[in-house]
Parts: sequence; structure tokens; C-alpha cells
Amino acid sequence: MSRVPRWLNRVGTGVTGWGERLEQRRREVDSENGHDPAAHAPQQDGVPVPSVHAPAVRPDPAAAVPWGMRVAAEAGWRLLVLAGTLWVLMRVISAVQLVVLAFAAALLITALLQPTVARLRLHGVPRGLATALTAILGFVVMGLIGWFVTWQVMENIDNLSGQVQSGIDELRGWLLNSPFHVTEDQINDIAKSLREAVGSNTEEITSAGIQGVTVIVEALTGLLLAVFCTLFLLYDGDRIWQWTLKLVPAAARPGVAGAGPRAWRTLTAYVRGTVIVALIDAIFIGIGIYFLNVPMAVPLAVFIFLGAFVPLVGAVVSGALAVVVALVTQGVFTAVMTLVVVLAVQQIEGHILQPFILGRAVRVHPLAVVLAVATGGLVAGIGGAVVAVPLVAVTNTVVASLHAYSRRQALRKAPPSPEPAPEAAPAQAPAPTD
Repeated sequence: MSRVPRWLNRVGTGVTGWGERLEQRRREVDSENGHDPAAHAPQQDGVPVPSVHAPAVRPDPAAAVPWGMRVAAEAGWRLLVLAGTLWVLMRVISAVQLVVLAFAAALLITALLQPTVARLRLHGVPRGLATALTAILGFVVMGLIGWFVTWQVMENIDNLSGQVQSGIDELRGWLLNSPFHVTEDQINDIAKSLREAVGSNTEEITSAGIQGVTVIVEALTGLLLAVFCTLFLLYDGDRIWQWTLKLVPAAARPGVAGAGPRAWRTLTAYVRGTVIVALIDAIFIGIGIYFLNVPMAVPLAVFIFLGAFVPLVGAVVSGALAVVVALVTQGVFTAVMTLVVVLAVQQIEGHILQPFILGRAVRVHPLAVVLAVATGGLVAGIGGAVVAVPLVAVTNTVVASLHAYSRRQALRKAPPSPEPAPEAAPAQAPAPTD
């Protein structure tokens, strides 16, 4: 009697397990046959009534997030990675700023001199001799320009100091008799404030002079490095480019190989056009201030030439320098006439010469120019401002070339569109019979 309940318990447990397995198998068969168990659930007014014992179904967390938020998150972490990469790149450039600027200057000089090497090679001159002749001629011309400017400044510095003093006296008299109602006491107060500022900042001026010596040493080091880089780029530029292509992944190598020559042509056109435009500015403004009897007209013209390599900012600073020299040496009228000459030449240069000489290959939006010059100046000073605009122009060319290459590849890989079936000729009505 005592064994019967245990036997019944085992039988009940087996029957229960067999029923659960049968129910599980039935659900699997229904799911394989596409039957929806919810269709047979009890309904109220056409809406299925959930079972009390049915477990709560929670949606996938990714599906619960709105689509716009998911897109913003995907874009956000990519922007964070890009910003981190740019920050690390800027830190590296700041650490080796002298090397980067020297190499950038070498690229600009090479873009200016490389067409001469190519022409000499076409006439049968060996590569080494063509490189040596072009480099020597280019660096001798640049050295002579620097020596000439220094010689002109040293020759005219004594006369300039006397003219500055007389010009200041003339400017003082003009202010006293001008309609601005400036009194002599106000002028004396301004002069006293300037003397006190110079006297109180003697230590800062001395330290600035010491830092100036350091800057000169760094400039000479960068100049020598730029010279060596220019020589090797002129002589071995093609092989250096081929070696650089080996660092690019094989899948992206054809696109980069096509974008490189286009970027180099853009850089060459930019440097050559900028030199021509700067030379025209320097010649015409120099002639104008020479006939206005402004002292040191030739050195000022050279400063205007060099300032043209810094878009927008360089032209303003060099033109302002010419106007200030004319003001303190020749008076207000000459300064106004100098300002008119500078503005006239720069307007002609900006609206006629640059679009005609530079062309569409290196056309950059003025907003991009301003932002590039400001960013380059903040990162690397004057050198960064000089390099910023050609870097933006080259980047624009590279991006456009890679985009065009990707579009060509996509069109090449796209399946051909099916040809439309020829339309059946319309049935002609039978001719009427008599």
C-alpha cells in the first residue's frame, strides 16, 4: 500500500513531461508552417486579448532608440575619432613645426622651379645638371633680392630718420590746425605716454631682442633644411612620389595615383600665378610711390611682393606700411595719394589679374581663404599663413579627384541596364476592296 503513491507520482511526472514536449513540438511545427498562434487567441472586438500567463515581450534596445538618435550617435563617435586624430596631428606638427614649415617651403619652391628643370630635360640636359643649374639660379636670385633690400634700407636709414622727424613735426602742425580740435597738450600727453611705455617695457624689449636672435637661428636652420629638401625634390621627385604610393593601401592606390599629379599641377599653378600677381603688384605700387617721392620705394615694393604670398592679410599689412612711411615722411597728402595707388592696384589685381592668371584650378572661396589664413597663423605664425591657402587648394583638388574616381568605379561596376524591347509596329488596317 505504501508503494502505490510513489508509483502514481512517477507516472504523473512522466505524463506531464510528455505533454510539455508534445506542446513544444506543436509550437515548432506551427512556426515552421507559418501558422500564427496569436490568430487563434481569444479576441474582443477584433483585438487579441493577451493571455494572463503569457510572458511580457520586450523590444530590442536598439530598435527602441529613435532612428534620428541612432544616426546622430553614429555620426557623433566618428566625429570624435576625427577630432581626436586632428588634435594628435596638430600636436605632432607643433612639436616639429620647423621641419614641417621647411618642407612646405621646399614644396613651394620646387613647384616654382620644377618646370624649368623639365624644360632643360626636354633639351637633353642630364637630370643632375638641370637640377643644379635651376637650383643655383633660383637661390642666387632670391639671395640677391634679400641683399638688395638690406642694402637699400641701410643706405636710406639716416635720411629716413631725418625725414621721419620732419614728418612728425609736419603731422603735429597739421593736427593742431585740423578740424579735429586736437590741442598741443593732448599731443604732448600722447608722446609722453609713448615714452613711458617704452621706458617701462625695457626688459620686455630686451627679452624680445634675445628671442629675435633665437628666431634668426631657427630661420637659418629652416632655410638650410628647405634648400636640401628642394634639391632632392627637384632631382628625385618622381621616385619619392612612387615610394610614397607604396604606403597607400592597394585598394586606394589607383585613386591616389591619379589625384597626386592633379594636386601637383594645382600647386604649381598657384605658386606661379601668385609670383606673377605679386610681381605686378610690387612693380606698379613701387612705381607709384617712387613718383610720389616716398623714401625707400624699392624696399617697400619688395615687402609688397613678399606680402602677396599671404592672401588678404599680406596685401593689407604691406600697403599699410607704405602709407605709414609716406605719412611720417611726406605728409598727409602724399599718404592719401599712396593709399589711392595701393587700393587701385590691389582692386585691379583682385578682380582681374587673379581670376585670369590663377584660373579655376586653384579657385578657393574667400571665406575658406580667410579661415585658412587665420587657422594657419594661429597654428604656425606667418609660415602657417603662407602655407594655408595652397594647402586648402591642393586638398580641394584631391577631394574632387577622388570623388570623380569613385563615381567612375561605381559606374564601371554597376550592372548594365536591360535594353528596352522593340516596340511592335502598329497593325495596318486592310485596304478597302471594291
